[in-house]
Amino acid sequence: MKSQSFPKPGHDHERCVNSLMVHAETVCRKAGVRLTEQRRRVLEVIGRSHKATGAYDVLEAMEIKGRRTAPITVYRALDFLMSVGLVHRISCLNAFTACHYRHEQSPVQLLICKACGAVGELEEHKVTQAIQTAAAKAGFAIDEPFVEVTGKCAHCCTA
Repeated sequence: MKSQSFPKPGHDHERCVNSLMVHAETVCRKAGVRLTEQRRRVLEVIGRSHKATGAYDVLEAMEIKGRRTAPITVYRALDFLMSVGLVHRISCLNAFTACHYRHEQSPVQLLICKACGAVGELEEHKVTQAIQTAAAKAGFAIDEPFVEVTGKCAHCCTA
């Protein structure tokens, strides 16, 4: 099982962003796709926080001197970033979170802290397998066995 832990409050987040961008370059190079300036900017905005970020929050953050980016441009960048595994969509919040590492073939489970809003990841193959087995028994064809779990992170539990 892989997991992305919840970073300590007040950590050096610039290191996270720099690491994310290096990771993004590597992923795109290996996939033979371009990380355009627009895609990079969207990823940087989402990667600036370990919390879920809505598409309109991205739009607002990208506003330059009163000039807004068109919503379709942000949505296209988000679609691209999701397709290469750099961003996860959090359905229950209608928001997005950056993915800091490449997953194997298994979908991830997202842990969403209701107190601070931070998002962590698990890559637990047994969870995915259990969902697929139960769905098959029910005669259900899964598109994507994606799990979102809400609760409190360790930092909020001890606060």
